[in-house]
Amino acid sequence: MNDKLEKALNRLRKILPIKENQDRCEPQIKLLHQKILQSFVTQGRIMSTAEMTQWVDNIPQAIEILEKNDMVTFSKDREPVGAYPFTMSLREHTVVVNGFKVHAMCALDALAVAPMFNTNTAISSECRGTGEIIKILMSGKSIKNLNEAGKIHFGIIWGASDSELSCADSLCMEMIFLKDHETAKNWQSDDSTDREIFTLQEAIEFSSRFLVPLLS
Repeated sequence: MNDKLEKALNRLRKILPIKENQDRCEPQIKLLHQKILQSFVTQGRIMSTAEMTQWVDNIPQAIEILEKNDMVTFSKDREPVGAYPFTMSLREHTVVVNGFKVHAMCALDALAVAPMFNTNTAISSECRGTGEIIKILMSGKSIKNLNEAGKIHFGIIWGASDSELSCADSLCMEMIFLKDHETAKNWQSDDSTDREIFTLQEAIEFSSRFLVPLLS
């Protein structure tokens, strides 16, 4: 991994230390978190609070821990809504996995699903710069439609992070796809100190290093 990716990975881990938070949890909570992630692929949706009871004894405590550590987002009525990389909220990034159409928190999250579960995915999104439709077909960490998708870039506005909000409702909103290098450079030029861009291959490596460890 090059220096650029290493620095970006360390920066994101400081903002959202999700693996570190997961590893600090008791084994029962860690397993619950992993089962919640898997539910998007096995059922096409997040696990409900009622379903959580088969994995933990104290649901209110589990919810408190998962929410406090920004591992799972919850609705006002305390039902699970999202767990990076997935969300039940409607986002611009959709992923077809195991026959289910699910939503990803952000562009980086969308790229993580195939390597996390070592499976095939079809990502649909749009270029934040032009509004054009973006399609990425993946198998693990490989891009299956390289001729079509190879020019796509990933962009992030680091300053969108807000300590008062979950990452899902702040930084994730500004982790985006851009259709090609020229569009990405134009987007970055609006604020070169706060905006960073990556090739699609770099972004896949970035997302894999950040999220794949959650299942181990």
